[in-house]
Amino acid sequence: MNEDSARRSMIRAAMRAPYLERSEEHDLAVRWKEDHDQEALHRITTAHMRLVISMAAKFRHFGLSMSDLIQEGHVGLLEAAARFEPDRDVRFSTYATWWIRASIQDYILRNWSIVRGGTSSAQKALFFNLRRLRARLAQGSELLSSAAVYHEIAAALGVPEADVAMMDSRLSGPDASLNVPLGDESGAASDRQDFLVSDDPLPDEVVGDTIDFERRSGWLNTALGALNERELKIIRERRLREEGATLESLGARLGISKERVRQIENRALEKLRVALVRENPELAVL
Repeated sequence: MNEDSARRSMIRAAMRAPYLERSEEHDLAVRWKEDHDQEALHRITTAHMRLVISMAAKFRHFGLSMSDLIQEGHVGLLEAAARFEPDRDVRFSTYATWWIRASIQDYILRNWSIVRGGTSSAQKALFFNLRRLRARLAQGSELLSSAAVYHEIAAALGVPEADVAMMDSRLSGPDASLNVPLGDESGAASDRQDFLVSDDPLPDEVVGDTIDFERRSGWLNTALGALNERELKIIRERRLREEGATLESLGARLGISKERVRQIENRALEKLRVALVRENPELAVL
């Protein structure tokens, strides 16, 4: 039996399954919740498979297998059955709808593209509503520019316009491999990735910067040894922290005036300069 025949058979079976009355549904849910009655679970899920198929059909335009969408919806249906509280005044179909939709949407986000998208709730809403909102805006009497369309969609979904533009670009075409060969006028072939420009520093620059940083750190640590305890404290608080302490606050902590803190700091900086030049004479010309 091929996939189409299996799907049609599944749909026919779902459509033949009897509906459950509210009281019968409640009794089955209680049996499953309290006694883990597998027959009760089977009857509940079978009766609601038409709901799964109906919801899966709403997502078929994403180009994924309808059978796979139904299977993922069934996973959501089982999750709903596991979490359903029969004593709450709500029908199982109402509760299960959210879980079925969430399971199908998660499957689509995992498999629609090799590039992961919709990692936040806002991005997920954008992914699944962008086409619908674009179509609705296109039906209006006023012809809107792309910028205006992005603005309207961003306002409706509460996302930045840049995110709308990026998602629209992703949805407008299939994924393209970076290893696809591209020919030029000379006939030479290059991969698409050869034309991508990175702003990151080159590996040799990273290594060079690391070595320079470690060398300068060593020089500084050696020079700091020339300072006394109070000078060292002032230099660390004023110069070696991301947010340096003010002269006034540091003076209050040390019990001296802010002018005295400034004087000690200047003296300590001069001692550091002398120590650095003594150990590294080449710094004297910098």
